[in-house]
Amino acid sequence: MSGNSAGRAFIGSFTTAGGQGITVAEVDRETGALTVVGSTDTVPDPSFLVASADGTILYAVSEASEGAAAALDITGEVPRLIGGCLRSVNGDGPTHLTLAANHLVTANYGSGSVTVLPLREDGSLRAAVFVEPHQGSGPDAERQTEPHAHQVLPDPSGDWLLSVDLGADSVYVGAVDPVTGELRPHGETALRPGTGPRHLAFHPAGGHAYVLNELEPTLTVCRWDAASGVLEPLHEVPVLPEEVSGAPDRTYPSEVVVSLDGRFVWTANRGHDSISVLTLDETGEKAQLVASVPCGGNWPRDLALDPTGQWLYAANERSGDVSWFAVDQETGVPRHAGTIDAPAASCVLFVRA
Repeated sequence: MSGNSAGRAFIGSFTTAGGQGITVAEVDRETGALTVVGSTDTVPDPSFLVASADGTILYAVSEASEGAAAALDITGEVPRLIGGCLRSVNGDGPTHLTLAANHLVTANYGSGSVTVLPLREDGSLRAAVFVEPHQGSGPDAERQTEPHAHQVLPDPSGDWLLSVDLGADSVYVGAVDPVTGELRPHGETALRPGTGPRHLAFHPAGGHAYVLNELEPTLTVCRWDAASGVLEPLHEVPVLPEEVSGAPDRTYPSEVVVSLDGRFVWTANRGHDSISVLTLDETGEKAQLVASVPCGGNWPRDLALDPTGQWLYAANERSGDVSWFAVDQETGVPRHAGTIDAPAASCVLFVRA
């Protein structure tokens, strides 16, 4: 790696739409620039990625009708499949995954379920041991006739697993048994019908969470109590200016990111093709939209902050590129700094060297 490298970035993409699968890029710490060094199409449609705590293994979903997950060794120049095969998630269209209690957990959009797969000592995947189906629906006749689990993530304490369901307008809370892999349901937080919650991000202090809604361009600010495992919706905030929210062409927000110091929230907005900036008060409970800037491409499916908090990256699926932005540390407003080609880009993940 070059002397300015601050680690590597891994870009997921849709191979069925011309993407290269998982692309590896070096990251320049001074400019934020990405330089592609290799790729692998071992995993079909690896739409979302997560790395092991030590940064040696990459896990990917395969967002297919018969969904799967894979583990890849990333200690070399190009990711290498370990464990010999992809593992079925016993669900359709997995869109997200996370690590929890020594297991890999996937959110399966098509089947509206969450799957738990144990990890071997070498980090490879065992066969799925548990599938938790969601229940419910919403008022949107096209998108909410049934549950659609879109994201899974642990809370900051590591005691709870949250799954965000677009079809059921709910966030489910549970806990993964570290021995058996059973996902034990704990509670469900119903959000306003028709909002279509997609992704959630926590405030660094841990006491608040921000749910980005896909079917309406709003952010639901919630209080999170780790002691009781309860998520409490407080209020909604628009992520687009009023004149845009009322336009006939719909916008579908995709990802929400919170700054490392808890002062800002950014959202990626497909359709409007923008990145919105919201400021947070000292408590993290009050959010306000302050700016919206072009995303540098078309259809930003993912938004990622680099480990230093200085650079923000947008994976623009339809224009086939990844753009990076310098974050103004006083205002939170991103300034476009560069773009690389990345056909059918779906996500960006940073792993320190």
